[in-house]
Amino acid sequence: MIHDPPNESRTLGADIRALRKARGLTLAELAETLGRSVGWISQVERDLSEPSITDLRHFARALDVSVSSLFRSVAPEDEQGMIVRADARRPIGSRAAGLVEELLSPDLTDDFEVVHSTFEPLSEIAEPVVRPTQEVGYIVSGRLDMWIAGRTFSLSAGDSFRVRGEPFRWMNPYSAPCIAIWVIAPPVY
Repeated sequence: MIHDPPNESRTLGADIRALRKARGLTLAELAETLGRSVGWISQVERDLSEPSITDLRHFARALDVSVSSLFRSVAPEDEQGMIVRADARRPIGSRAAGLVEELLSPDLTDDFEVVHSTFEPLSEIAEPVVRPTQEVGYIVSGRLDMWIAGRTFSLSAGDSFRVRGEPFRWMNPYSAPCIAIWVIAPPVY
């Protein structure tokens, strides 16, 4: 796999390309979904054309991400692509079911992404999730119950877990939030 030089700053176009590829979509399939030309999508991915706010909403819907995840945080030029400050994390996900997620990775162009997840007290997802990914989570604080491939596990601070394409769901039936660091390959946000 060819990697860009580490000093090259990442862009909206690179993030859109990474998300499209992570979803297994071709340029033609995304263009058809958006009702746009393949050439225009290609230009956006190469930062030769700038999408409007409406276009970003359509990209977000087609790629199943929040619009806010497509906005880039403002980092000093010498930190772009390398450092993510605590106050400059990009929100990702939908905040559904009491889950607040922030991207810890500088962008979406690596082979994996790192996510800071806060599971609010008394929250859960009711339906199992199945993704073509490998995922590892580490519980930083609080407690979380994980259901993975039909088995239930109670996790506490310091515990970790792995999901490899199996159906999973999470529950925080406790009165305190749970904070976890989640690594996902390939990126899904």
